[in-house]
Amino acid sequence: ERLEQVHKGLGEMQTLAAGVGDLKKVLGNVKTRGTWGEVQLEALLEQLLTAEQYARNVATRPGSGERVEFAIRLPGREAGRRDAPPVWLPIDAKFPLEDYQRLLEAQERADPLAVEAAAKALETRLRDEAKKIRDKYVEPPHTTDFAILYLPTEGLYAEALRRPGLAETLQRDHRITLAGPTTLAALLNSLQMGFRTLAIERRSSEVWAVLGAVKTEFGKFGEALDATRKKLELATKSIESAGVRTRQIERKLKGVEALPALDAQARLGELAEIETSDEEN
Repeated sequence: ERLEQVHKGLGEMQTLAAGVGDLKKVLGNVKTRGTWGEVQLEALLEQLLTAEQYARNVATRPGSGERVEFAIRLPGREAGRRDAPPVWLPIDAKFPLEDYQRLLEAQERADPLAVEAAAKALETRLRDEAKKIRDKYVEPPHTTDFAILYLPTEGLYAEALRRPGLAETLQRDHRITLAGPTTLAALLNSLQMGFRTLAIERRSSEVWAVLGAVKTEFGKFGEALDATRKKLELATKSIESAGVRTRQIERKLKGVEALPALDAQARLGELAEIETSDEEN
């Protein structure tokens, strides 16, 4: 039974070793490794932004064939116009695994000279990548005056920040901001809040315009209502005047004896015939 358990454990270890070997092969290929960084970056963008808020393979510089992996679509100066061109925020993913791997191996060997050499090589690589990103993708006012260099692992991002003055130098000299997974997620959350605020402001302006139109129409309705009120008051006065005259006539006729209904109709009929004959003559 013990031998069977050991054999089973060895089989699981062999499977795990094969999986690690496959992962090492995948990450050993430069193109595949870059694709892995892009996939991770795209996953973050999909989770935190809408499809209309970013784009893939964007030519951020007019007349240039260079295309950045991803770019966030920011509202332009004329944000109220639907056809206003956007301002792009370029984001490029880099994964210099060889330099980072040499640094980790030197740290495991506790070799301070090798650690310093590998760290300097990693710093030089990041500086070169930052310069390329600036030259290829940053073009104000079509883009923001800075871009983001995305490092797909927290360990690599921590090593970049550990180098004295590296992040500040990249921002000052190349207008490039370093970002790891957590940092980029925080940045995207901030941008999403800004997008929501902008959307609320746009809707508020639309609501304000509707209220202005309603105010205008309500003013017209008030004028029509006032004219109707005057006409009703005039009609009321006419009715009251007619009522007064009716009571006066009733008082004048109070002493006159009323005829029976049939006699009254006959007399009124004779009057109507006399008036008709007078008009014909």
